[in-house]
Amino acid sequence: MATVSSSSSGSTIAAAATTTTTSGTKTTTSVDWDALITAQVATKTAAATTIDTKITANKAKISAYQSLQTLLATLTTDTTAMSKSIVNSLSSSLYGSRSATITATGDVSASSAVSMSISNGTATGDHTLTISQLATAQKVIGTSVSDKTADLGYTGSFSIGLAGGTSADISVTSGMSMEDVVDSINAQSSTTNVQASIIQVSSSSYEMVLTALNDNANIQTSTISGNDVLNGLGITDSTGAFADVLQKAQPAQFTLDGISLTRDTNDITDVLSGVSFSLLQTTPTGSTVNIAIDTDTSAIETALTTFVKSYNAVRDFVATQQSLSSDGTVDSTSVLFGDGTMRNIVTQLEQSMNTSVGGLSMSDLGLSFDENNDLVLSASKLQTTLADNLSGVIALLASKTTTSSSTLAVINTNASPPASFVLDLAVDSSGALTSASVGGDSSLFTVSGSTIIGAANTIYAGMAFTYSGSTAQSITVTSTTGIAAQINAQATAASNTSTGSLQNVVTNLQSQDDSMQSQIDDINARAAVYKAMLTAQYSKYQSAISTANSTLDYLSALLNSSSN
Repeated sequence: MATVSSSSSGSTIAAAATTTTTSGTKTTTSVDWDALITAQVATKTAAATTIDTKITANKAKISAYQSLQTLLATLTTDTTAMSKSIVNSLSSSLYGSRSATITATGDVSASSAVSMSISNGTATGDHTLTISQLATAQKVIGTSVSDKTADLGYTGSFSIGLAGGTSADISVTSGMSMEDVVDSINAQSSTTNVQASIIQVSSSSYEMVLTALNDNANIQTSTISGNDVLNGLGITDSTGAFADVLQKAQPAQFTLDGISLTRDTNDITDVLSGVSFSLLQTTPTGSTVNIAIDTDTSAIETALTTFVKSYNAVRDFVATQQSLSSDGTVDSTSVLFGDGTMRNIVTQLEQSMNTSVGGLSMSDLGLSFDENNDLVLSASKLQTTLADNLSGVIALLASKTTTSSSTLAVINTNASPPASFVLDLAVDSSGALTSASVGGDSSLFTVSGSTIIGAANTIYAGMAFTYSGSTAQSITVTSTTGIAAQINAQATAASNTSTGSLQNVVTNLQSQDDSMQSQIDDINARAAVYKAMLTAQYSKYQSAISTANSTLDYLSALLNSSSN
């Protein structure tokens, strides 16, 4: 029997891999070298298995952190529009959403008289509209022909277009029908803005109609050569004038807030900034259309409903990470149980929910927590508060910045503006703005003309003002940060995949895993060397055993031979 190791554990391994058999007077020992090597190498790689278990646990934590990052990123998205109170081209704010209520007084239907669309950020207010005349396009008709597909027999050319616009030449040959002439005219409509059509008066009577595609524009035609084709079709008379005008060209005439206006089209886009409306019919004398433009509060309700879902998704995830098994121990799925980073994030969110601004709190928004500790929204309560105190709701949700002087207008603010600071403004001898500083530091803001912009990577980044004054001033700037703005800033910071608090933990765990994997690789590499050494060593042992067994067999044979 071969002795492979002097240690007790080695002896046990060797014994387990050794088999002894006896036949008559002969005892044979055999060793399972592969099993022996595997068992001994396993003692070297046991540490790697322990480390790998730690890596697996870290990966589970990383996955959980990344899931929380995703949920917080969604929360960021769902609070962004609510977090900004400024309504202008620099700030995409939910509170810029607009709705219009159109009513009428007198003998007119509001929806029949006008249709309207309103852009975000349009100034709110009430307007009165009356319509005395709709813009119309000129339309003329010719005389009858009995067959619209029959050859006309005309050969010639004419030009056609709108007054003041681009004309096109139309060539007609003797084999062309009324349909062919119409097709030729329409082939040039994109250039001429004149469209041709055929009206069937009866089964044997067809008349061609020319229509201007622009309102308040007259059609112009002239014969270029050959037959006077349009005269032959009855469109023009012998003088070249239109023989039968079905509809004359005229502008739209209306009043808005008592101001008389005229436009070449019924689609009005240049009267009220951000408002487009189409005039559909005239209003009788004494009748008016009344337009009320307001903040679209339904958009706020929709945004809060979405916020409740994403906020609860974060809370529900955190709750699953605090689960206990039936025996009171931490559940195996709660890989972030008691995690400090997660707890800090949740604490910040909860504190933000308890914010009050101007005497309003989350309960005024219709927000509360139910018996399951889930956030719920009462739409009726929210609607009441929106109707009574819209500006208060905006202040409670968003970041809002004001100044102590009317000469300094706020055009943008950030999600977490400083509560208060004094902005010192300097001007030159002509009254032009030269610098803006806080506490003597002029690097915190840049000045371009009358615009003041907060410097990047400072607490003022994202803030912007315009100054209309001409003297040096010190102006106090104050800000409040509402619920949505705070949560947006917190969720943004925590979920950031480069610098966020969760990413810092993830990066640290990944670094640990990389280090532990290197340890495993080193252990496995040493184990491989050890295995190779054992393989070579035990190969020698097996060779010696084989030689010894051969010698034993030879001697046994000699002894048996002598005894006989």
